Amino acid sequence: MGIRVAVAGASGYAGGELLRLLAGHPEFDLVAATAHSQAGAHVTAVHPQLAGLDLTLTATDAAGLSDADLVFLALPHGQSAAIAAQLPETVKIVDLGADFRLKDPALWERYYGGEHAGTWTYGLPELPGQRELIAGANRVANTGCYAATITLALAPLIAAGVADPADVVVVASSGTSGAGRGAKVNLLASEVMGDLSPYKVGAHQHVPEIKQATGATSLSMTPVLAPMPRGILATVTARRLTGGDPREALLQAYGNEPFIHVLPAGTWPHTAATAGSNSCHLQATVDVDSGRIVVVSALDNLGKGAAGQAVQCANLMSGLPETTGLSVFGVAP
Repeated sequence: MGIRVAVAGASGYAGGELLRLLAGHPEFDLVAATAHSQAGAHVTAVHPQLAGLDLTLTATDAAGLSDADLVFLALPHGQSAAIAAQLPETVKIVDLGADFRLKDPALWERYYGGEHAGTWTYGLPELPGQRELIAGANRVANTGCYAATITLALAPLIAAGVADPADVVVVASSGTSGAGRGAKVNLLASEVMGDLSPYKVGAHQHVPEIKQATGATSLSMTPVLAPMPRGILATVTARRLTGGDPREALLQAYGNEPFIHVLPAGTWPHTAATAGSNSCHLQATVDVDSGRIVVVSALDNLGKGAAGQAVQCANLMSGLPETTGLSVFGVAP
């Protein structure tokens, strides 16, 4: 018998990706998966890609999750705290929602609304010192998908004193799965295909999380909905503070990281190369006209941006090699 794990919110895209990863994990035993409107349905009725997994979705309540050693909460923002409060302290939790990411209650109220539930250990192992904190934690707040993409590009540059934390501009495109599985007119294929559209301009909820994780003090972010199901491509620019090489700063930070790849000089990230993986691809240069640092970052928003990252954290919390059950390589074409 391995480590018993359960997934709350298993009917969504991130929940389905979690089920896929956990079903193939050599040390985790998937013992329960819950949903709301889909409770009672066989998992293959909701996720046909999981044919062969014999599992029925149950209602989301603490009683159905308490027998697990570790629970993944893949619930909408604001819904994790109530379930987490009912689970025994002996049950480890990785929350894929935003409930416990922010340290400042005022920022939570400003960007999400409602009462701040508290702050858990932040689930980005590649940040300095964070891997050890995650390994010793019972409660971990997984990163947001945009936050992972941008933080991995920006944090080493600010830490090395190469980039100005007060002058950061981001334009990032995300696939439609980042908006969840709910039926929305703007996510219909006829609306999305052949179109790029900005949204939440100047007020995206991941901005305070990115600033908290990177040390940036001013960050302007423009998110763009792209006509693809999964993936994020972020272009991060910042004023250059010193003559330091931004690409070298990334290499120094990630030279031994299994999931972070600074690409060969002249090769630029693209989303398809990261699909299905837990990897992030990075490249950096200095703009010849403005002198600004430019870093391009790509990852799978359902992989390193959500479910893959959550499994990586769960591995650390369980005393396993963090790469267990996760792929470094993308799927193509």
